[in-house]
Amino acid sequence: MKVHVEPQLCQGHTICSMVAPEMFILDDEDGHASAVAGDTPADQVKNVQEAIKSCPERAIVEF
Repeated sequence: MKVHVEPQLCQGHTICSMVAPEMFILDDEDGHASAVAGDTPADQVKNVQEAIKSCPERAIVEF
């Protein structure tokens, strides 16, 4: 599983980082997120799936 945060959709709510802090990096200025590159480790899949569901802007996409 790999994920990407659509920068034009992310509004900086930071929920993804609260749910899966190891998998999302927040911009220091505006809180916009980006996903850690590469495959999601097996022990983080459940958290990332929860982050996807929790994003109010639906900015996190799985590919």
